[in-house]
Amino acid sequence: MTPTNIHLALADGTVFNGYAYGATGTITGEVVFTTGMTGYQEVLTDPSYCGQIVTMTAPQIGNTGINVEDDESIGSRPQVAGFIMRDPSHSTSNWRATESLDDYLKRHQIVAIGGIDTRRLTRHIRDKGAQNGCIGSESADALIDRARKAPNMEGLDLAARVTPQSKYSFTETRGLWAVPFDSNLRRTTAMRASEHHVVAMDFGAKRNILRCLVDMGCKVTAVPATTTAKDILDLSPDGIFLSNGPGDPAAVTYAIATIRELLGKKPIFGICLGHQLLGLALGGSTFKLKFGHRGLNQPVKDLVTGRVEITLQNHGFVVDVESLKGRAQTTHLHLNDGTSKDWQFPMRKLLACNIIRKLPLDPTTRFIYLSVSADIWVVNKGCASAK
Repeated sequence: MTPTNIHLALADGTVFNGYAYGATGTITGEVVFTTGMTGYQEVLTDPSYCGQIVTMTAPQIGNTGINVEDDESIGSRPQVAGFIMRDPSHSTSNWRATESLDDYLKRHQIVAIGGIDTRRLTRHIRDKGAQNGCIGSESADALIDRARKAPNMEGLDLAARVTPQSKYSFTETRGLWAVPFDSNLRRTTAMRASEHHVVAMDFGAKRNILRCLVDMGCKVTAVPATTTAKDILDLSPDGIFLSNGPGDPAAVTYAIATIRELLGKKPIFGICLGHQLLGLALGGSTFKLKFGHRGLNQPVKDLVTGRVEITLQNHGFVVDVESLKGRAQTTHLHLNDGTSKDWQFPMRKLLACNIIRKLPLDPTTRFIYLSVSADIWVVNKGCASAK
């Protein structure tokens, strides 16, 4: 079957030619790239990618198809606006696969494009910055015009699109993917009995982060982003977790106000978007990165130990550490651009990180450990989401 020729047009006028894959149609979104060599199903279903057209830098995508276990979104559906690949596979070979990537994208009406020089596109984004784009079969000029008229990521509240409509209890564990935690920690096995109640404000939470909380002995109740501070406190949590999510944190004003009301009342831990919202609630500011931090190989330095960790990240905004100077202490820095990745505010029982550490091959690297037993989040370096 002869593929249908389509185009990717960027707002700056750059056009890439490729062929249709997945659903047909015309879509716009912010064009970004992720450097993961694998995990395309997790990328597709990560709510933090809502509103974005994601470029996979690894050339061959789709070889292992799609399975029923690896979805990261609570609703088990793709979250990206569009998908860009160099060499999408037209055959599937994996014992867990239930359908091909092409069929999956068609079933969920996700427009994708193959045959793109993703190396050239990635270098262009790195040089010029992440920007809006459009995939479709119309003329290049028409697609460029659509890209330029699409809303910019700055000022967009995308958490409102992916947050749940009502609260829910989360009880899934990592199951066969669980790895016993380091023996020198207080707890030594996964899938523990629930000891602490954690209320998670779901701004687009990854399932595996919540699974890790369950494995660490937490009863997890997730609530919508619009839940009031009173309603959260009425649930009698031992601690409050602020999840990852998409969009501009400064636009999620209702959540910032809620978090500000919660400060000092319960221990709070924020990750990714939750990290940024916590910084804003403390009176800090955020800014948009040129092309974001997205992928499995982001280098971060632990300022306490001096060790360098290879981390998983997916965000386009960061907290301006200078805006929190004298109030919060930065503990980790991104080695590519010097931005703050982790910080803590011990006096108010707050901890925030903008990274999800990869599953370590080195047994001396500990896994992330979340506990509210000492009335504060206790965190050891390691894995919060990767399988």
